[in-house]
Amino acid sequence: MNKMVCFGEVLWDVFPTHDKIGGAPLNVAIRLKSLGNNVSVISRVGTDEKGNKILDLFKEKDVNIEGVQIDQQYKTGKVKVMLNEKGSASYDIMYPRAWDKIELTEAAKSITKQSDTFIFGSLVARDNISRNTLFELLKLAHYKIFDVNLRPPYYTMEVLKKLMNQADFIKFNDDEIFEIAEELNSNQKSLEQTILFIAKETNTKTICVTKGRHGAILYYNETFYHNSGYKIQVVDTVGAGDSFLASIVNQLSKNIHPQEALNFACAVGAIVASSEGANPIIKTEVINNMMSSTL
Repeated sequence: MNKMVCFGEVLWDVFPTHDKIGGAPLNVAIRLKSLGNNVSVISRVGTDEKGNKILDLFKEKDVNIEGVQIDQQYKTGKVKVMLNEKGSASYDIMYPRAWDKIELTEAAKSITKQSDTFIFGSLVARDNISRNTLFELLKLAHYKIFDVNLRPPYYTMEVLKKLMNQADFIKFNDDEIFEIAEELNSNQKSLEQTILFIAKETNTKTICVTKGRHGAILYYNETFYHNSGYKIQVVDTVGAGDSFLASIVNQLSKNIHPQEALNFACAVGAIVASSEGANPIIKTEVINNMMSSTL
């Protein structure tokens, strides 16, 4: 069983009609656990009811919370989510919150050293306390997966470059990779050429780019793999990319063929986008049915 740790924000997504627990690292952790991995989270919550409910969810899902710190001063994270008529989300991310203040504890160091895979995003680097902790833990981590999550105004190219240079595997969406490549003075036009440019600039062996309803592209062992997406009725896109990432990481870590891994991850991402909320329970037969549907 693979040991994996997710580092970063755990929070509540506040929709116009309801609240839901979220945050990319939390969503990735829960999906990884549902796929049979040994999963820990390193984060921080407040001493409030919302923080307690996050801890309860992790316990219910059997995710290890030894690395989740309790903050006496700052509240648990909260994000106001606005959905447009197509179900695409925009976000107002409250600051500062408990997850901005993740400290470098012995528990965090120990969990990181003992894990095979360390998954982190860019949003958690918006505050210097969590950012410094992240850079220290990256020194101890083994296989490092960077989930790029550009949320204006909470990123700088300087920090993104440092994080990309630390990663063994980077996951972008298509808007993100083109924005970053342009900032790095790329003159490449095609997505494949842009991936090769980033791979060379950052010395990263594995890059995956999601393309919304058009599927995704994976660059792995110097080979490109494509999936052109599955036809679904979008309910909301919140968490679809997180489940996609968890799924492809899971499959590749089990030495499943990269094309099969990509197809599986695109199917899971599509099912999440066609469901309400970030963490629907998904049966294997539903994934298999989606994969066997016409691409």
